[in-house]
Amino acid sequence: MFDISQVLGNETKFAGREPIGLRFWILISAVMLTIMALMAVVFPNQLYEMMFNEELSTTQVSIRLYGGALLSISLIMWNGLHTAEKVIIQWTLLTEACCFGVQFLVTSVALAEVGPVTNGSILLLVSQVLFLIVSLSYYFHLGRRNKKP
Repeated sequence: MFDISQVLGNETKFAGREPIGLRFWILISAVMLTIMALMAVVFPNQLYEMMFNEELSTTQVSIRLYGGALLSISLIMWNGLHTAEKVIIQWTLLTEACCFGVQFLVTSVALAEVGPVTNGSILLLVSQVLFLIVSLSYYFHLGRRNKKP
């Protein structure tokens, strides 16, 4: 049976057929991005010192802008948590994957410029790769067509 969203070209809602742990993953991502965003906006110096083990020598504005960008992406994640549209969830996961991919590249270049690698920066890089891999795996899993019986 078709509903009006299918006739208009929208994806079908897929409650009950979504991958195991998808909603939990989106929740964890939203919480983590929100916490990182708030830390970057409210405590930019402490966040920088924690990751790179040195004092922030440049302006705090760039760290706060980074926090604002993360907060925007976290809002996308929070909204993706409450939708049943498959295509919206896919775009949410792709947005998250792009965010962590870019973060990994920028952090790697920054660490190469700064010098010694700290435990905090290694943990940051590993977590970025982990979030990237899990988000992409859910994204590709949702993109597969279901075989009809």
